[in-house]
Amino acid sequence: MTHPDDADDRERRLLELLGQLFGDRADEVLAQMRAQGLDPSALMGDGPLPDSAAMRQVLAQVQRLLSTPGDGPVNTSVAHDLARQVAIAEGDPSLTAGQAKAATDALRVAELWLDAATTLPPSGGQAHAWSRSEWVEATLPAWSRLVAPVAASMADALATVLGDQLPEDVDLGVQLPGLAGGEELGLEQLGLGGLEPGQVMRRLGAAAFGMQVGQAAGTLSREVFGATDVGLPLLPDPGTALVPTNVAAFAEGLDAPADEVRLFLAVREAAHARLFTHVPWVRAHLTGLVEQYARGITIDLDTLEEQVRDVDPADPDQLRRALSGGGVFGVQPTPEQKATLLRLETALALVEGWVDEVSAQAALPHLPHAVPLREMLRRRRAAGGPAEQTFASLVGLELRPRRSRDAAALFAHVYTAGGAEGRDAVWDHPDLLPGPLDLDDPAGYLARRAAQAMADSELDQALADLLGDD
Repeated sequence: MTHPDDADDRERRLLELLGQLFGDRADEVLAQMRAQGLDPSALMGDGPLPDSAAMRQVLAQVQRLLSTPGDGPVNTSVAHDLARQVAIAEGDPSLTAGQAKAATDALRVAELWLDAATTLPPSGGQAHAWSRSEWVEATLPAWSRLVAPVAASMADALATVLGDQLPEDVDLGVQLPGLAGGEELGLEQLGLGGLEPGQVMRRLGAAAFGMQVGQAAGTLSREVFGATDVGLPLLPDPGTALVPTNVAAFAEGLDAPADEVRLFLAVREAAHARLFTHVPWVRAHLTGLVEQYARGITIDLDTLEEQVRDVDPADPDQLRRALSGGGVFGVQPTPEQKATLLRLETALALVEGWVDEVSAQAALPHLPHAVPLREMLRRRRAAGGPAEQTFASLVGLELRPRRSRDAAALFAHVYTAGGAEGRDAVWDHPDLLPGPLDLDDPAGYLARRAAQAMADSELDQALADLLGDD
């Protein structure tokens, strides 16, 4: 019969092992083992492991952290698994039929109201009601693509910094104390034989960045109302979505009835979807600017080295926590980045301003609390929510539409002058897009646009006359 003290000692050793593999999630993993019928103390005996399947499970987890298909800059498998875990950490109950119907009905009603407020037709895609986990599944590929440029730069920097910290004869194995005799498992046992140390460091960087993306996406899933809250197109195909759990949580404590809140958020979601679907260059314009800015980011190697100095190179979770501390991105953006950032902030403000103005026009005749709800959403976006914090930590970039009120004022002015058709015609071509000067003086936008059109016409006529003389 095993003495209780011996069992306690073996369990303590197992916790130490799990701590090396899973960081601060060791207690959670131990609880999961018990829930699956495994005896934790039996795994740490002095002799051979009584359950070889448990050993293989541990090795598979380590191998997964250190591997990523195609050596990409983001380990998407790690990102996916962590995002799902974070999404359900505070509860993610399956939607009832009533919740799903209320959400999709609200999105359909929103389309009817928008038909009277804008010339852009419905997106034509499916109306979705998602749990938090389903939101993660639908949007995670877009997050991985958006952060890929800076993740690649970070992986190279980590390979340089961590490589410099390792001795030349280092064995990048994983030590499993007290397990299988305390032997060290090298790259061959982990399925990584043949890789150079630099490649292993990049794999570690990809795992660490995958954890960051997963943590960020999972956190966002508990805050967002639909698929367009961040102002970027995250879905590959047309469609609208609401996350009823988050919508209900937001509505709690508000003076407005829950159904009004749901409808107002549905109108905003559907307006975004119309814009991203029927003005296709907007999608490419926004994502292109984000990627262009991210590619120009420089990594502060001194700061990075300071943050990872005491990190175990074989522990991706320690790397994730170190990278989440911030400060590793170059402090001074280049002139090109400053110009890109200005264009991006302007574009985000214009999208938010158009959606704000159109949504208000569509909702005001139907929702008694449309005005206070509009103001609440304006302040929420201006103050900077989870989306801004997410991008600041991932790519050193905030997605805050700082001038969305100015943009809304501009679209209101254009609507007064030319109706919905004139307001929506602003999106006809990228060259017509208002700039920072127009946000400074919305009332003068149409006059400047008319003057530019006249100048262009005169230039075209001069060129035609010149070519005709030849």
